[in-house]
Amino acid sequence: MNTRHYTITTPVTADMLRGHLDVEATAHGLLPHRLPARARQQIPDNQLAVAEAQPSGVRLVFRTRATTIGLDTLPTKRVYRGFPAPADGLYDLLVDGRLAAQATVAGGNVRTITDMVTQCSELSQGPAGTARFTDLPARDKDVEIWLPHTETTELIALRTDAPIEPGPDSGRRVWLHHGSSISHGSNAAHPTAIWPALAAAQGEVELINLGFGGSALLDPFTARAMRDTPADLISLKIGINVVNTDAMRLRALAPAVHGFLDTIREGHPTTPLLVVSPILCPVQEDTPGPLAPEFDGGTLRFKATGDPAERAAGRLTLNVIRDELARIVEQRAADDPNLHYLDGRGLYGETDYAELPLPDEVHPDPAGHRRIAENFARLAFGGDGPFAARTS
Repeated sequence: MNTRHYTITTPVTADMLRGHLDVEATAHGLLPHRLPARARQQIPDNQLAVAEAQPSGVRLVFRTRATTIGLDTLPTKRVYRGFPAPADGLYDLLVDGRLAAQATVAGGNVRTITDMVTQCSELSQGPAGTARFTDLPARDKDVEIWLPHTETTELIALRTDAPIEPGPDSGRRVWLHHGSSISHGSNAAHPTAIWPALAAAQGEVELINLGFGGSALLDPFTARAMRDTPADLISLKIGINVVNTDAMRLRALAPAVHGFLDTIREGHPTTPLLVVSPILCPVQEDTPGPLAPEFDGGTLRFKATGDPAERAAGRLTLNVIRDELARIVEQRAADDPNLHYLDGRGLYGETDYAELPLPDEVHPDPAGHRRIAENFARLAFGGDGPFAARTS
């Protein structure tokens, strides 16, 4: 690692981090987690184990006069066998809340996914590296470094040309969000461009993002983690993974949703809680899962493989789930005035699909993330929305 521009080395400590629920000490430094240790012990598959360790929404926060900053990390990058490796993940550096610089870390470990269905993988080890940021303003400033949202990142040390001190408490409300790969940030261009990060910036809140690729499945351990996490605002984006994994039938859905909400309410009895149904996804609107990948000319797309006729027997589709979520929230809201429902097609619907189609038929592109964020900020944080700031 080239250290000639740095005069001070500071180990990364847990109090520098925001947007995580736990940290794990490793041989190299600290590994942020988005689920606590107790929940991780109950994870049933590789999909969620990898997803929760990818630091979507996690950032380092500190104050400094440094003009040159290096962050030593050991990334673990994910590739799919038979496909070109993706570009190295971006680290976004914000100065006083504005994106000022970006960097990458070459090398690192590589996890090769050998089966897209089971997510079985092989791990090859590689060296640590440094994300370097130069020519920063020579003044006292609040700095945030948002970590790559699709790379596991072990944090080793900060290297600077001036001292650092803990970042101040922003005083902003904390927004705790849970969702699927769309919330995790699939196809987003960089860490602060995932739709929850964009919406959080517009709503002037602090984000804790529990968007887990392929894993928004009403797991009780996720509900307990949310119950135990301090938050001023909570949202749940439920449904698309339940359909595309074909995880349950209609009979099981309502009790699972009630149980998830009951658990969260044990720790947050009056916190504004917004249930969001799936955005428009034409391949799953009226066709049950499971989803299957298709490769057409090297391009990955997904298709639903279920039989629409089986809806009568309880097979789930997005339209079925939207109806059920709306019914459940209406029923519970009679006794819970802080519980709200938002149809996900208000975030991304038919008009949006016509203008900004889903590249793989499931996940939005970078412009789609911006559209979802703008609509969420308007409907949730704006006007009379459930997350609008109230004056006393």
